[in-house]
Amino acid sequence: MEELTLTTPALLFSAISLIMLAYTNRFLAYAAIIRNLSDQYLKHQDAAVLRQIKNLKLRIRLTRYMQIAGISSLLFCVITMFLIYIDYHIVAVWAFGLGLLLLILSLLFLIWEIQISAKALQHHLGDIENHLNK
Repeated sequence: MEELTLTTPALLFSAISLIMLAYTNRFLAYAAIIRNLSDQYLKHQDAAVLRQIKNLKLRIRLTRYMQIAGISSLLFCVITMFLIYIDYHIVAVWAFGLGLLLLILSLLFLIWEIQISAKALQHHLGDIENHLNK
């Protein structure tokens, strides 16, 4: 195996930063949707709106897990760089590996969340089709 250098974990900074930006945008979009749905539910206690709110609760939780895993991955990249700097190369390799695993975990949460989002959109399309058929 090639020796781990300072540039290797530094390469992940831009990727992780872009992923975190995307996660934050998702979180902000969900917050706006939840506020609107909450207002709708207070005006009309509709069971469909309540189901959407419950669905969004899970998606917000997954987004939080994605963010935590992504930030932890970035943290371990920084720790890796510090460990390389102080010549703790064996520990640095393990820290970098843990950072990569956390990044993988973050992306797995994203895949799960996307599946839930797609299913929710399919329900909305079904509701529209049912309304049009009536």
